[in-house]
Amino acid sequence: MTLITGIAGFIGSHLAEALQGRKLIGIDNFNDFYDPEIKRKNWAEVQLNSEAILYEGDIRDISFLDKVFSENKISTVVHLAAMAGVRPSLKNPMLYEDVNIKGTINILECMKKNQIKNYVFASSSSVYGESKEAPFHENMKIDHPISFYAATKKAGEELNHVYAHLYGIKTINLRFFTVYGPRQRPDLAIHKFTRLIYDGLPVQIYGDGSFKRDFTYIEDILDGIIKSIYFTEKQKGFLFETLNLGESMTTDVNTMIALIEKYLKIKAQRQYLPPEPGDVPLTYADISKAKKLIGYAPKTKIEEGIEKFVGWFKKKNS
Repeated sequence: MTLITGIAGFIGSHLAEALQGRKLIGIDNFNDFYDPEIKRKNWAEVQLNSEAILYEGDIRDISFLDKVFSENKISTVVHLAAMAGVRPSLKNPMLYEDVNIKGTINILECMKKNQIKNYVFASSSSVYGESKEAPFHENMKIDHPISFYAATKKAGEELNHVYAHLYGIKTINLRFFTVYGPRQRPDLAIHKFTRLIYDGLPVQIYGDGSFKRDFTYIEDILDGIIKSIYFTEKQKGFLFETLNLGESMTTDVNTMIALIEKYLKIKAQRQYLPPEPGDVPLTYADISKAKKLIGYAPKTKIEEGIEKFVGWFKKKNS
């Protein structure tokens, strides 16, 4: 049985649908970081395509987690639940520490207690900070995060290593690079900009629009997660690996907006503002290790991905 934390979120709900045929349970607390009704609808979609069982609760609540783990014969944990976002973390660092660090320790403690050995953890490209070396590879030093969110994700990776070393938990940390697609969180750039352009409102761009991101389509992220699950389960002996999951191509913000304009057939009102603290100028994944180790094979170029996203958005809002 596989446990997915954050199962009603953007990535978690897609993963639950993609893992049809496996026994699944999920945890989600439906918090109000964005409209909880969106996650309720995500979960309703999961129920149409999966027999996953939901436990509603918080990963900071160890008694709740003890109940989940004791009631189920879990063999693999995919830990996606977290407080996400660079900019919001600057406003409430204590919450990010509480959820992303304490919550992760709670998951690891339950795995230790129940002798669960297979573990896939959602990290982030933000751990690379303002690295001047590109593309980013997993052996780079990541000693200087520039947001609280990035710092908590780096801390999560370090905690995972301790538990892998001491208790034999086979672990793969996955550093996600700017994931987008249907059900994307409404606060993230592609969804947010699409909504603003569709509604005829100004699009606020922090900086001159030259910041580049390695945008990764949801189906390609799922490919990496699922291959990591199976690799971990088949591995004998000690396993601790960190892998980048991206498209390994970059697109600047201005070009991304132009693609949204193209597929919406609406011109954006662009409003340029000073750069925000915590934002990095570039994310760019070297995915050679993930290709070699697990056979990761992203396929979706940004043009195709945005066309699919805008199609989903228009259908949802028609």
